[in-house]
Amino acid sequence: MNIQPNEEYVVDRLQKLLSIPSPSGYTMQAMKWIAEEADKLGVPVEWNAKGGAILTLPGEDSSRTIALSAHVDTLGAMVRSISAYGTLRITSVGGFSMNSIENEYCQIHTRSGQVYTGTILSTQPSVHVYSEARTFERKESNMEVRIDELVNTKEDVLALGIGVGDFISFDARPVVTPSGYVKSRHLDDKASVAALLGLLESAQREQWKPRYTVKLLISNYEEVGHGAASIPGDIAEMIAVDMGAIGDDLSCKETDVSICAKDSSGPYDYEMTSRLINLAQQLAIPHAVDIYPRYSSDASAALKAGHNIRAALIGPGVHASHSMERTHKQAVINTTRLLAAYIRQ
Repeated sequence: MNIQPNEEYVVDRLQKLLSIPSPSGYTMQAMKWIAEEADKLGVPVEWNAKGGAILTLPGEDSSRTIALSAHVDTLGAMVRSISAYGTLRITSVGGFSMNSIENEYCQIHTRSGQVYTGTILSTQPSVHVYSEARTFERKESNMEVRIDELVNTKEDVLALGIGVGDFISFDARPVVTPSGYVKSRHLDDKASVAALLGLLESAQREQWKPRYTVKLLISNYEEVGHGAASIPGDIAEMIAVDMGAIGDDLSCKETDVSICAKDSSGPYDYEMTSRLINLAQQLAIPHAVDIYPRYSSDASAALKAGHNIRAALIGPGVHASHSMERTHKQAVINTTRLLAAYIRQ
């Protein structure tokens, strides 16, 4: 029941995935990479209509199917309009505060496949010029992208092939510290995707099978609310694997596996949650049970869509979610261990 995931594999795949831009609605490159990894592990991949991946791990008993979900889509933005002086106004993709992306480097992805770099700034970025630069409200209408090209007018920008509706991705800047911390944007939820890949790698390397058939759902629209609104009809149980929040009135740490008993969609299944807690205790896995009132998951989307399933939510603890995030590789590895224990019982 107690497996030891390949830490080097999990961390390496996490770093690779973090480097691939994948804001909700623009996840094609990341999904292609997921399919390539699955192929290396000998795991078949199916696709749903909106581009989400379904990876199947056969069980010893095919009479029941359990789903483990994680999402590859991240926060991002789109071009809302082009200013007369050659900057880009933005519209958010996903929920984040504007101050969390101020002064960040980004990429603009055109419909023709070109990629340009830029920086996200407020429209009053310099204290040497603007008297209210320090107190100027950071809201969507006050933010813009400065493009790293010789542009001074709207026409200059259009000549580059940049247009309204083009996607903007935020540079993740992943770093793994000697102490084991992983700091980067988009650990929500690429850390959990890496944990699931670690599960598949362990099953292949150690030649073990889950008790029942397991379908890994890699969704691509979770940040906008409908990632797992449609799931295969044979699923009876679903564990959403998503980051654990850290902060006031919460006990989760970056080294913990978070077990969420309730989020904004309501309480998760009592028996599944209790079983996960008991397994974490038996395996001495550092964990925390928390309530997340401003949070929802792929399991929430599946339940709200009317699927007749039981659901639970776990994931590695992540500090400063939807900002410059940080977790510890111990939390990612132990998330894999807890999931393996659950599906092998």
